Amino acid sequence: MAIVAIVVLVLLLISVPIGIALSGAALAYIAIDPLLEANVVFRAFFNFITKYTLMAIPLFIFAGFLMERTGLVALLFRFADALVGWLPGGFGIATILACVIFAAISGSSVAMAAAMSVIAIPEMLKRGYPPWVAGGLVATSGGIAILIPPSIPLILYGIVTETSVVDLFFAGVIPGLLLALANVVTIVWLAKRLKLARGTFDASRIWPATKAALPAFGMPVVILGGLYGGVFTPTEAAAAACGYALVYGVVNRGREFLRELPGVLYRSLNLTAVILFLVGCVGVFQFLAANLYWPQNVTKMVTSWGLTPLGFIFAFIVLEMILGCFVDGVAMILLTIPVVYPVAHALHIDLIHLGIMMTLTVEMSLVTPPVGLNLFAVSGVSKIPVSEVVKGSIPFFLTDAFVLLAVVFWPQLATWLPGLLVKSAFG
Repeated sequence: MAIVAIVVLVLLLISVPIGIALSGAALAYIAIDPLLEANVVFRAFFNFITKYTLMAIPLFIFAGFLMERTGLVALLFRFADALVGWLPGGFGIATILACVIFAAISGSSVAMAAAMSVIAIPEMLKRGYPPWVAGGLVATSGGIAILIPPSIPLILYGIVTETSVVDLFFAGVIPGLLLALANVVTIVWLAKRLKLARGTFDASRIWPATKAALPAFGMPVVILGGLYGGVFTPTEAAAAACGYALVYGVVNRGREFLRELPGVLYRSLNLTAVILFLVGCVGVFQFLAANLYWPQNVTKMVTSWGLTPLGFIFAFIVLEMILGCFVDGVAMILLTIPVVYPVAHALHIDLIHLGIMMTLTVEMSLVTPPVGLNLFAVSGVSKIPVSEVVKGSIPFFLTDAFVLLAVVFWPQLATWLPGLLVKSAFG
């Protein structure tokens, strides 16, 4: 185990991608172990990425990019602005509301942050929002996408821990809405403190904006209604979302939309390839760990320390926060969960609760430098300096921390809704 840990650390220090570092360290150990053959690396890699549930990831990514290209995201944003744009910080609240609705379609935080950087930030700047506020709001609100179902991190967590992905999806609803509420409180406070301009209420805008956005509302209904009604598996729901967006794009934009499809496919496949390569490399690492009984040994070691479940949870959160400064969220999940979840199980920590706490921590890591992906997504699209986006993220980061603490101390915030749905489904 020490050999693998040293090789991983050295490779990470010389900026080798996390996937290559994990699989390379596993291969280094296999090379010196006479009982293991090198070809098990390829078998473990492909066995792990051929899981049926993983098919949902490229499909949800594709659906999210299609929503952006068809203009449905812009329609959601106009609806949200008509509804709440007149409140203090109203345009920021509209951005958060649009993020919540788009989150029920995409599952990718970076995709949502990039889309909202194109749509929302220019409008906020026109209305007198300081660049640091606009950038920080979009960067942190993008994290809502990985709590509101569907969620790519929750799919990965469900696969690694063999936890129901549908249960995890619904467990993320209340924490996701709490994140949105925390962001709303923060932007209202900033708006009053900075004396930001506010719009005027115009009831005549609401119905036209609502009518125009109805096709966009249809996709969350398809995804969540199908999942809750037992019509779809997560993978089938993702495929249905893609079909919905494709039909809408062809009907409304015709040949122009078809000409743009190759670009959308390229962006989707690029992000998918990165994620699946990392997943496969973690499969190699997990194969080696399982064969050498590392999870069992770590479990025995940690439980011998006499940590309480709450003490373990806080130690896990601190570890994830530190790790989140150096690797992306997917890597955080796949690097730590295979080793950590057996310990959590031994301490009788609910795996659904653990998954939501982990996802909240990942959400916060998206705006922690130097690797916070949302910081660079927002900065790259909006041309706001990364330092300004970091500055604007700090108030939202602090209120997100309160949401994380609330979920830690009140597990029912994560476990109540899945339990209710299972109870109603079975009697």
